[in-house]
Amino acid sequence: MDCSTCTEDFKARGCGGCGKHGSAAKLYVHDWLSDIKDTINTSSLIEVRFKNTRKDYYQNPNNIRLKVGDIVAVEANPGHDIGIVSLTGDLVLEQMKKHKVTYVNGELRKIYRKAKPADIDKWKEAIALEHQTMIKSRQITSDLGLAMKIGDVEYQGDRTKAIFYYIADERVDFRQLIKVLAERFRIRIEMKQIGARQEAGRIGGIGPCGRELCCSTWISNFVSVTTTAARYQEISLNPQKLAGQCSKLKCCLNFELDCYIDAQKDFPSAAVPLKTKEGNYVFLKADIFKRLLWYAPEDIAPMGQVAISVDRAKDVISRNRKGEKVEKLESEAAGMAVVEELGFQSHIMHDDLNRFNEDEERSRKKRRRKKRPAGKDGEKRSQSRQQGNGGNKNRKPQGQGQHKENQSQNPRKAESGSENKNERNNNRRKPSRNNNRNGNGNGNGNGNGKRPANKNRRNQNNSNGQKPNPKSES
Repeated sequence: MDCSTCTEDFKARGCGGCGKHGSAAKLYVHDWLSDIKDTINTSSLIEVRFKNTRKDYYQNPNNIRLKVGDIVAVEANPGHDIGIVSLTGDLVLEQMKKHKVTYVNGELRKIYRKAKPADIDKWKEAIALEHQTMIKSRQITSDLGLAMKIGDVEYQGDRTKAIFYYIADERVDFRQLIKVLAERFRIRIEMKQIGARQEAGRIGGIGPCGRELCCSTWISNFVSVTTTAARYQEISLNPQKLAGQCSKLKCCLNFELDCYIDAQKDFPSAAVPLKTKEGNYVFLKADIFKRLLWYAPEDIAPMGQVAISVDRAKDVISRNRKGEKVEKLESEAAGMAVVEELGFQSHIMHDDLNRFNEDEERSRKKRRRKKRPAGKDGEKRSQSRQQGNGGNKNRKPQGQGQHKENQSQNPRKAESGSENKNERNNNRRKPSRNNNRNGNGNGNGNGNGKRPANKNRRNQNNSNGQKPNPKSES
């Protein structure tokens, strides 16, 4: 990934100039021998990377001190090219066994020097022209009616040559195309055909596993993948799941194929049925690494499945060849010991985020217990609660004593207040329809069907020092 110490020079062909934070370049290799002193390849062989997945190996005859991330000028045909040092030391010899090495007259090409500022400026100008050149070349191929697709264009560091990567299902005669491109861009043209997997590696991306594509990180030799690999691994032949971003079968189908083939060497043939006295059993599926085979009766399959071991199935087949029939098949999966699968365990996840809340709840309960009354005071309060006095016998409800004093001072007002209460209770009753029509309401007294104004109540509130309520007047 890009780091803060890298400059634009390194980001032009993928970050990785510092050699400390990894790299965003394609086919990046971590030097796990960097802390060991080089004994075989001290400084003679250097790995240099170019655009996307293109790499090559050069010799360093001048013994220039180079480190990962240095921009160098290397030998090319014609002129020179600009690349970035991606690997040094003994690990280069191991990488040369994996990748194709370019030899000229039986020798590796040479590293001329470290790139000068003028070389880097010219190299950046060439990089800026690549995208525009690719779009124009696609228009030219469509005008010529060629059945090919130009996927990428890479300029040489000195801008004297360009490599055009194209994809085609059939052989294409592009002689006329090379003439047109050479006249248009005034450079030397080199056409290089690549496959769909190589194009996906040059473009890059994220696979369904959540990781970067294998073809852009470490695969350099592409082997053909067939559907037999999926059959050996008991994978459903769903083209949407088996195909990768290149619309071809995924390369990872071949990764574990050898393990599955070795595990199935002693498995019986799936086409051979098992004969019992109850009937014939046909093969349904298999758990290869648990060595379990599922069979079902031929007439009701796939119902009534029975899981048996490989050894049991081979024993039944051998008896059938002798003319013997087994009484019945019993499932062995239930009696097998279940092995606990141990995966990655993180001790950090064992700590619950709410583990501190339990201590707080315990402390709160203790505080509540301490606050509870004890002794004589507690007995008095419990008795008062049983009597319903709220814990205090002498306690009076709010406003009750004041109301009695007002009654003792003004007995007439107290009587009028009691009369008003009775009138209110009578007014709450609904008068009959006949009384309202005749004008003789029982609860109103005035025959109008309206509630009389309660002036006495207003006077009583004034005498108690309260403000009159406008709602009561209305």
